[in-house]
Amino acid sequence: MGRRFGVRMFQSSSQHRLRHQRLPSHSDPDRPCLAMIRRPPQKLMVEKDVAASPMVQTLLQRLPRIPMTIVDRIADGNPFDPDLLEVVAFKGRFIKKCPGTQHYLCCGYQILHGGIQCNLDCSYCILQAYLNQPNLRVFGNTDDLFAELDAHLLANPHQLHRFGTGEFTDSLLLDPWTGASRRLVPFFARQPHAVLELKTKTDCIDNLADLPHNGHTIVAWSLNAESIRSGEESRAASIGQRLAAAKRCADWGYWLAFHFDPLLEHPHWEETYRQVVARLFDQIDPTRVVWISLGAFRFMPELKPIIQQRHPRSRIVYGEFIRGLDGKMRYFRDIRVGLYRVMADAIRQAAP
Repeated sequence: MGRRFGVRMFQSSSQHRLRHQRLPSHSDPDRPCLAMIRRPPQKLMVEKDVAASPMVQTLLQRLPRIPMTIVDRIADGNPFDPDLLEVVAFKGRFIKKCPGTQHYLCCGYQILHGGIQCNLDCSYCILQAYLNQPNLRVFGNTDDLFAELDAHLLANPHQLHRFGTGEFTDSLLLDPWTGASRRLVPFFARQPHAVLELKTKTDCIDNLADLPHNGHTIVAWSLNAESIRSGEESRAASIGQRLAAAKRCADWGYWLAFHFDPLLEHPHWEETYRQVVARLFDQIDPTRVVWISLGAFRFMPELKPIIQQRHPRSRIVYGEFIRGLDGKMRYFRDIRVGLYRVMADAIRQAAP
């Protein structure tokens, strides 16, 4: 499966380090699944340089009654407002290399940076520790993003490029209102040596239905045991909803990918992970899957008190950990090897 785009089937991921700020706690174990996803932003704050941009025009078309405030500049570190979407003119580089991790093999992923933050509020999310920007934020100067993409691809015409937008946010979380996929997917359809991965925990795929993708967009889902989904990522789509969305995308001709990351040691973990793998391939044709990645739970030490404060019911930081070569806390080697062996065996049995 993973050979189709020149990558290994099993990979591990890494994250970026940004400034630390605690985010407000808004966990609620009784909140219905998808409540945050399907509730659109309630107000916009827009920098004046992008007030007339295609991104803002799309937002206003899809949210016609939303109040909008236009300002010269939106400062970092504004107070947390769950109803607010910020639209800024991004001044940095849109394309970033995967930083990898020193002493570890890097996947060669290239990050396409189109926005910051996520309101799915998964207990283990690295964004809690890294980001000094608590509100949902998208970059309105998308013409600059595409200009940078054009220049980058032109400078490296024979290299295989694997881009993804899911590093600092969920790729499809805001897509029902920003419509970002409707420009990205056709763009990559025209690129002979580039593919785009859209990685999500949602089922927000309607914009993908009729797009000319030419097989150059991979739609990917993070998966976990259902007990982990309900306890640690309760605002995300259920596993069933994710797999149903994946099947629809496969029916539309898209290639698929799945990320079992983080793998978490928990009661009956071997049974529950085998169950979710079996469930995956009961519903999804394995010939449509181009890669699967595995990543055991790891975290920077400073994330532990944040998880304890924001998600007091979570037990994920109380396992057996050591500090790895990269400074992150990782399960003991025997635990990691056990997780990977079970997952690899389950995948090979279900999709030989």
